[in-house]
Amino acid sequence: MEQAADRLSVRWYLGYNLDESLPDHSSLTRIRTRYGVEVFRRFFETIVDQCQQAGLVWGKELYADATKVQANAAVSSLKPRFAVEAHLNTLFSVPEGQEQQADEILPYTVPVASTLPLSEVEGSAANDHPWREEQEAAALPRQLHPSLEPGVCEELTKVNSERHDWIEQGGKPNREVMRGNYQRMADWQISTTDPDATLMQVKGGAHLGYHTHYVVDGGKARIILQALVTPSEVMENQPVLDLLWRARARWKLHPRQFTGDTTYGTAENIVALEEQQIRAYVPLPDFDQRTQFFGQRDFRYDAERDVYLCPNQAELHLLPSGCTDDYLQYRAKGSICNTCPLKAKCTTSKTGRRLSRHVAEEFLEKVRSYHTTEPYKKAMRKRSVWVEPLFAEGKDWPGMRRYRLRRLWRVNCEAFVRATGQNLKRLLKKRGWGRHPWPEGQKIPFF
Repeated sequence: MEQAADRLSVRWYLGYNLDESLPDHSSLTRIRTRYGVEVFRRFFETIVDQCQQAGLVWGKELYADATKVQANAAVSSLKPRFAVEAHLNTLFSVPEGQEQQADEILPYTVPVASTLPLSEVEGSAANDHPWREEQEAAALPRQLHPSLEPGVCEELTKVNSERHDWIEQGGKPNREVMRGNYQRMADWQISTTDPDATLMQVKGGAHLGYHTHYVVDGGKARIILQALVTPSEVMENQPVLDLLWRARARWKLHPRQFTGDTTYGTAENIVALEEQQIRAYVPLPDFDQRTQFFGQRDFRYDAERDVYLCPNQAELHLLPSGCTDDYLQYRAKGSICNTCPLKAKCTTSKTGRRLSRHVAEEFLEKVRSYHTTEPYKKAMRKRSVWVEPLFAEGKDWPGMRRYRLRRLWRVNCEAFVRATGQNLKRLLKKRGWGRHPWPEGQKIPFF
């Protein structure tokens, strides 16, 4: 609003006359809170629809990447999480004897917005507005197709209820999921300025920030098909499948390949892509070069007998006691390894050489076979100049280096606006910029 008040070009672009009053700056905050993330996402997808109608979306190749963006909060705002939660509980708790008295005195009081989650605040105020009914209708659970059998519907409903939908949660991670003894830094510390921002390492040191995820079409226009912001502690590979499936279903795309960096090369992502007949063009780490002994590729796997054959043709059999949900253990007999002439190049163990095989090793080998093909090399070269320039464009012009807003849902709104602007530039370049009408609909003569 400050820019529009001082610059005639901005006022003309927005469609306001010289003597027409501008909205108050607080109106933008209220409109953003009233609309929520869903309206900004629908606006973003509407522009993508127009890009697809203009022939700018190819859909045969998809590229994904993420970048770090600083939050509007300082590292000094980090406090112990337990202390902050205890302070909030003490600050907003109501004594037991005064609960009924408070209800009788203030029966129609709306809870303070800062003490409740956004969903509760929105559900407690302004229920008589027409836009409230639209938001409540959008929040209802989506029903499956009626042609599906009841057993299939029950199974899909159970699976969908158990999985974590990154888009539905607005990029919020599930902190109840723990991996071994690993503890997240965000479980111990929280920012009192922006509670959703987490610590990240950048060139200038540690800062609070977010991860901005893009899924970009492989066409010449480089249209952004999906955008999502998550806390910086969320890795790039975690929400990528939800973004891919939504982009494919929303615009009825049939991609033949997906390209990403090494971070996206997890077994879960590879299996999901290959099962959908989408080639996963992602680099995989080569662990064989990290050791002086024979690597796994020096051993030959016999699928019929489910054994490995070492370079000296000794057999490594399945070891049930060492298997996990993700890996299978194979071990050779110690008596054979101790008398083997190649033991110095194979292992130092007296109990025999061991190998770990991933349960999805067939898919991983299939992806490794892509690495020597020309389409994979072309996709890797294309990836280096496809998504990163979009991030550079966003940081140089629309101010993507640092988010202006705070809280995850507001940051997602800001990211959708930026991604929409980047797509609009390409759409207008295709259609032509045309002429912007005057505020009053006709040209005003100047004498």
